[in-house]
Amino acid sequence: MAAPVPCLPDQASALLQLKRSFNTTVGDYSAAFRSWVAGTDCCHWNGVRCGGSDGHITSLDLSHRDLQASGLDDALFSLTSLEYLDISWNDFSASKLPAIGFEKLAELTHLDLCTTNFADRVPVGIGRLKSLAYLDLSTTFFLYEQDEENSIIYYYSETMSQLSEPSLETLLANLTNLEELRLGMVNMSSNGARWCDAIARSSPKLRVISMPYCSLSGPICHSLSALRSLAVIELHYNHLSGPVPGFLATLSNLSVLQLSNNKFEGWFPPIIFQHEKLTTINLTKNLGISGNLPNFSGESVLQSISVSNTNFSGTIPSSISNLKSLKKLALGASGFSGVLPSSIGKMKSLSLLEVSGLDLVGSIPSWISNLTSLNVLKFFTCGLSGPIPSSIGYLTKLTKLALYNCQFSGEIPSLILNLTKLETLLLHSNSFVGIVELTSYSKLQNLYVLNLSNNKLIVIDGENNSSLVSYPSISFLRLASCSISSFPNILRHLPEITSLDLSYNQLQGAIPQWTWETWTMDFSLLNLSHNNLRSIGPDPLLNLYIEFLDLSFNNFEGTIPIPEQGSVTLDYSNNRFSSMPMPLNFSTYLMNTVFFKVSRNSLSGYIPPTICDAIKSLQIIDLSYNNLTGSIPSCLMEDVGALQVLNLKGNKLDGELPDNIKEGCALSALDFSDNLIQGQLPRSLVACRNLEILDIGNNQISDSFPCWMSKLPVLRVLVLQSNKFIGQVLDPSYTRYGNNCQFTSLRIADIASNNFSGTLPEEWFKMLRSMMSSSDNGTSVMEHLYPWERYKLNVAVTYKGSHMTFSKILTSLVLIDVSNNKFHGNIPAGIEELVLLHGLNMSHNVLTGPIPTQFGKLDNLETLDLSSNKLSGEIPQELASLNFLSILNLSYNMLDGKIPQ
Repeated sequence: MAAPVPCLPDQASALLQLKRSFNTTVGDYSAAFRSWVAGTDCCHWNGVRCGGSDGHITSLDLSHRDLQASGLDDALFSLTSLEYLDISWNDFSASKLPAIGFEKLAELTHLDLCTTNFADRVPVGIGRLKSLAYLDLSTTFFLYEQDEENSIIYYYSETMSQLSEPSLETLLANLTNLEELRLGMVNMSSNGARWCDAIARSSPKLRVISMPYCSLSGPICHSLSALRSLAVIELHYNHLSGPVPGFLATLSNLSVLQLSNNKFEGWFPPIIFQHEKLTTINLTKNLGISGNLPNFSGESVLQSISVSNTNFSGTIPSSISNLKSLKKLALGASGFSGVLPSSIGKMKSLSLLEVSGLDLVGSIPSWISNLTSLNVLKFFTCGLSGPIPSSIGYLTKLTKLALYNCQFSGEIPSLILNLTKLETLLLHSNSFVGIVELTSYSKLQNLYVLNLSNNKLIVIDGENNSSLVSYPSISFLRLASCSISSFPNILRHLPEITSLDLSYNQLQGAIPQWTWETWTMDFSLLNLSHNNLRSIGPDPLLNLYIEFLDLSFNNFEGTIPIPEQGSVTLDYSNNRFSSMPMPLNFSTYLMNTVFFKVSRNSLSGYIPPTICDAIKSLQIIDLSYNNLTGSIPSCLMEDVGALQVLNLKGNKLDGELPDNIKEGCALSALDFSDNLIQGQLPRSLVACRNLEILDIGNNQISDSFPCWMSKLPVLRVLVLQSNKFIGQVLDPSYTRYGNNCQFTSLRIADIASNNFSGTLPEEWFKMLRSMMSSSDNGTSVMEHLYPWERYKLNVAVTYKGSHMTFSKILTSLVLIDVSNNKFHGNIPAGIEELVLLHGLNMSHNVLTGPIPTQFGKLDNLETLDLSSNKLSGEIPQELASLNFLSILNLSYNMLDGKIPQ
């Protein structure tokens, strides 16, 4: 054989320039480049391969070296004979991929840039590499699930950046030879539903589609069925919708179907489970998918099934034990029923078993002890009851044991402490009884997550409180509702704790000083709510970052404490705090805060103007039920691109409302009720296109009826009661110019106790179209979802004869209250079209004429108050057909005749 041709000088020079671009002190630099010495044959350098005849480099592999560079050096593009390029698992410092250069590597068949921390757009040059068979631009991530509410996604780099590809069609147009496409975490939100057809049209040879966390939307298109070589489909963590198509079962090579964490819906084709080559099927967290498990044959090669957090139902077939290769079985769907088949006990190769089902019956079966290979065992949200069998202590390989939100009872067996490999133990939300000594868990040295909340347990420190006890490094500790009367001593030995829940206990007095001295890590959660604590300690400035801090429902006094390093969610409600931390210029610590709640305290004085400095991040501000005075700072309304809820109810605020609201206003709920506010409603409120709730009841507003608010397209609740409004409902000064008063979404209209006059115009009632028909028949609650928090919106109205506050507003609730005004004339018959009405109050006016017989068509009416008017004639017989009517008040009128039977 002829002697191999040494590498060309220009090739070696390019490689040495590339070497110089990496930081010499980071990662595996010395090992990666030890052989890269000037003057030697670069074809023999580590990671380098050359073609046989001309000395050109055809392969470069620097993968998994943890190298770091400020960017990708252009010298790489001098290696124009490259066929194989792999620089994955290195850190390029969130730099941009070079816009020009990749198109020069025309021979490339394999390009791997996985987990390289590049940012910005994918260069168009990559789309010109017609020979590519393998393309990987993904960023690797994995999910650590702490419990059913809390999970953490870990990325390779602390400063993970994200590539984006606005047109997958353009990227793939020329890549007709592509066999593997891996684009995990590349942002493709701009593609809409086009991504699917783009893949099917351009890359007919595809075997692997791996695109998790790409912000994909739309359905899986039918054109994908043309890719007959498809073996791997990974589309998890996206926004995909529609049904899972049955044609997937016809893809004869399909082995992996990963569709978890999407929005798929409809009936799942059971034939897919019976695919002869399928090894993995994951439908987790698709709440709209329903289906049943089929009978399984012994020829199946399935290794992993997951239908957790779906709408699957029915019984679990005993034939599931025919799956001889199965290692992971996740059946966590609340619709499963019946008895767990004992045949599962024969599946000794299982490493994960996850079961839920509200209609499952029986106790934890004894055959569970046969599954000695289990690493993860979960029974949750289920109908199973009874004690934990002590035989569970024989599952010595368990790293996660989760038995929560079922009906388990009895004492927690001590044999659980034999499971020395346990990292996660979740036993919350059951009916366990007995005394639990925290020191006993020192035997579980690998324990990271412990949740004993919401049982009937009494949790104590234990006999041995010595510092000599070696505690595990618990990071996530939840002991809510555990009859704890003092701070557990175990906390002295958990400096790395990042999540702590001691809510609903009997803690009293001050938070011990040693806690603040011990806690040095950033907290994701610190929940001390619903106790009897009085003092935070000597310093209200907490030298921590606490993502979610909940001190609500205690007896804390003095100055509001605040995390010095910032927080996302702060809840101080229902305490006795009397002042903001003014000397600390507290708003500087709210720069990243989203949720700020200090309702029902003893705050007095003005709302500090410094809160304006934090308004760019705050989305909810709730200062209701305090003693605040002065006017509302203009910044809280006028320049609010982030603020969604502003609740100042129940204070002593005065002055006029700010009226210079900018376009882009994000406000969806404003509650200024029960104050002393004067002047008019600000006309610039029309800039708040997302406004759903406006409650300015019980103030001193002097204005006319705000027909101009009909321009707010999603306004559902309008409460103007107990002010000084005057004039007619259809204000002639507004409507004469062709403007209408049509509120397209209004469900609650309360204009009671004002000085409105004139008639109740029939045409106005006919404009309330959202009270005539319903686009959704659900009873969802008007609320805002935030990290760790649901913020429910409320409203106070007169309902069923009493003034009451709805602590949650159902979107289906429909009310009109025009009482205590000066309306006269007849009740318009056109009100019959408002068929969704639950409550109608027209009392204390000067209405005359008969009660319209058309009221009999308001089938949903629960309360009708027409009292204290001058109505005459008989009570219509039609009222007797209102089956839901529970309150009827017709007193103090001029009615005669018979009362209907």
